[in-house]
Amino acid sequence: MRISRLESSQVDSATAEIFDKFQKERGNVPNMFRTVAHRPEYLRTMIAHFRTVMNTGTISTKLKELLVVRVSQINRCQY
Repeated sequence: MRISRLESSQVDSATAEIFDKFQKERGNVPNMFRTVAHRPEYLRTMIAHFRTVMNTGTISTKLKELLVVRVSQINRCQY
């Protein structure tokens, strides 16, 4: 069984605002966030965690993104 990825039309207004922000920032809503959106309270804390990881520290955001892509490739994640 797979958990569906929600569309903006399927979520509450607070989650739709989060989706809209991703759409403006990235041009899409990442699948992992669309899936976690089934539990909006988890989505909000997950986003806060990811933003902290990606936007703080001494490693550049670009390198962090490259690491995310490489780990996904190694684990054969399909997007």
